[in-house]
Amino acid sequence: MSVSQVASRYAKSLLDLAMEQGKTEVVKGDMATFKEALKSRDLYLLLKSPIIYPAKKISALKAVFEGKLDSLTMAFFNLTIQKGRESLLVDIADEFFEQYNHQFNIALVKVTSATTLDQPTIDKILDKVKSLVGSDKTIQLETVVNPDIIGGFIIQYDDKLYDSSVAYQLSKLKQSFLQHS
Repeated sequence: MSVSQVASRYAKSLLDLAMEQGKTEVVKGDMATFKEALKSRDLYLLLKSPIIYPAKKISALKAVFEGKLDSLTMAFFNLTIQKGRESLLVDIADEFFEQYNHQFNIALVKVTSATTLDQPTIDKILDKVKSLVGSDKTIQLETVVNPDIIGGFIIQYDDKLYDSSVAYQLSKLKQSFLQHS
């Protein structure tokens, strides 16, 4: 079984259990905290290391997260480590958010622009995106400023990309000149 299939099954189990116990939002917050903590290279390497005993990994997670995460999340981490799947916790956390968004009909949309967008522009983008993703979905918009794109914007949704940036248009123009010279 592939890593993504195993991670998907564990994430689904966690989401189902959280929903059953009425702790969906709590566990979602816990997984966000966990993902943020994984930015620490030491924690990441600890979980991925095959030479560190599971008991040490459980102790380390307790030291870092006890009192900060719900008992359900901590029990899930313990079970995952006991089953020898701790190296997949990073993938499980990512998959948890994918399944959460699917379960609750949330579309993640990232808009990159050269400057900060004003509210009327954001509203126009949201209207356009709603027509693409469906009006039944709740859109969670992330805006990013990247002056390197010069102007215009880039919209990312799922595996789709709409690039109307000036930098992209210039790149296309350059390629056209190179092909016709």
